Amino acid sequence: MAKLKRTTNHIYHYGAKPVTFERAKELRRKQTPAEVLLWSKLRNRQFEGLKFRRQHPVAQFIVDFYCHEKTLVIEVDGGIHKEEDVRERDKNREFELKNLGLRIIRITNEEL
Repeated sequence: MAKLKRTTNHIYHYGAKPVTFERAKELRRKQTPAEVLLWSKLRNRQFEGLKFRRQHPVAQFIVDFYCHEKTLVIEVDGGIHKEEDVRERDKNREFELKNLGLRIIRITNEEL
């Protein structure tokens, strides 16, 4: 059976391209232990009855967790996010996401 192509780009994807959807699919298969832990608490509307998506395409980015009802992004940061160049990239990424009207919460692996 032929695989159906995604023909619509819902508003909660903010214009994400097909390649971003494919990369997100890969990342869902390769979650970090911290992401697995948080997902176990967010999935199936377990947290406040809110629907969260994991490794979700948003524009040119893939966010760790996304709740469309609250326009909320949750990012789980490992040790690499302490490096200066990665912090700068995260800052720019956060700026772009906020320009889309999204709110961002950053949580470190250690905090989880």
